[in-house]
Amino acid sequence: MSVSRSLLGLLDLAPRHGYDLKRSYDELFGSGRQLAYGQVYSTLSRLLKNGLVSVDGVQAGEGPDRKRYAITDAGVTDLESWLRTPEKPADYLQNTLYTKVVLALMSHRSADQILDAQRREHLVSMRELTRRKESGDLADQIICDHALLHLEADLRWLELTASRLTALADRLPTQGADK
Repeated sequence: MSVSRSLLGLLDLAPRHGYDLKRSYDELFGSGRQLAYGQVYSTLSRLLKNGLVSVDGVQAGEGPDRKRYAITDAGVTDLESWLRTPEKPADYLQNTLYTKVVLALMSHRSADQILDAQRREHLVSMRELTRRKESGDLADQIICDHALLHLEADLRWLELTASRLTALADRLPTQGADK
C-alpha cells in the first residue's frame, strides 16, 4: 500500500495534523499494521519537499509546535492520477512456498508435510478472518472478503501442487546428483 498516497487522500478531505493523519490511517487502513509516528512525519516531510502538501498552519502546544498540513494542487493531481491507475496484479511466479516445495523434493524431504502445514496455517487465518468479518462493519467485511478469496486461491494451489508432487520430483535434480 502507498502510505504517501493514502495520506494525500486523507488530506484531500481536509487539512490535518500528523497525529490526526496517523489516527485516521490506522482506523481505515492499519488493521494489524499501524503506522509509526516517525513514518507519518517522514512521509509528510517528503510530500512537503515534493510540493504535494503545504503547511497550512502551526499551533503552539505544550510540546513541539503542531503543523497542520494541506494538500496542494500538485498533490490533488498526483492523487487523482494514482486513483485512476489500475494496480498491476501480482503474478506470483516466485514465492517462498514454491521454493520450499522444490527444495524439499530435491533433498528427499517431505514436500507433503510442508503443504499440509501451510494448509493448516491458511485455515487458521481463514477462521480468524471469518470471525472478524462476522463481527465487523462493512469496511471489515470487504477487506476480509479480499483476504479470504486470496487464501481460497492459495488452498486450491496447495491441493493442485500436492497432486503433482510425484511428477515434479521426477523432473528435478536430487541431492547427490551433481556430486
